[in-house]
Amino acid sequence: MTAARTVRLRRVYETPKDEDGTRVLVDRLWPRGLSKADARIDVWPKDLTPSTELRRWFHGPGQGEFEEFRSRYEAELDGDAARAALAEVRGLAAKGTVTLLSAVKDLERSHVGVLAERLR
Repeated sequence: MTAARTVRLRRVYETPKDEDGTRVLVDRLWPRGLSKADARIDVWPKDLTPSTELRRWFHGPGQGEFEEFRSRYEAELDGDAARAALAEVRGLAAKGTVTLLSAVKDLERSHVGVLAERLR
């Protein structure tokens, strides 16, 4: 099984499933209203999350454009700390299923989709 088939995307608010494998939270902030016990997070690599500045720009007043967000976020993923965290998650995916979890509603048009592409 290749890593491309073992990276899944889910909202963190969905009930955990056994087939999730390693559950990786990819949000910088803890999801509102969710207990750590209910979330069942295995790994929380904050170095893979968009910077606070980028997150505020994208979700702020006037909302940033997705393609510009993607470009800025990919540049952040090229940093040393993010590359190390990417290597860690790729290693987990090589061993089995990895599920990227986020509170965002549109997983594909967010940092989660960009991150999944980078991992695959």
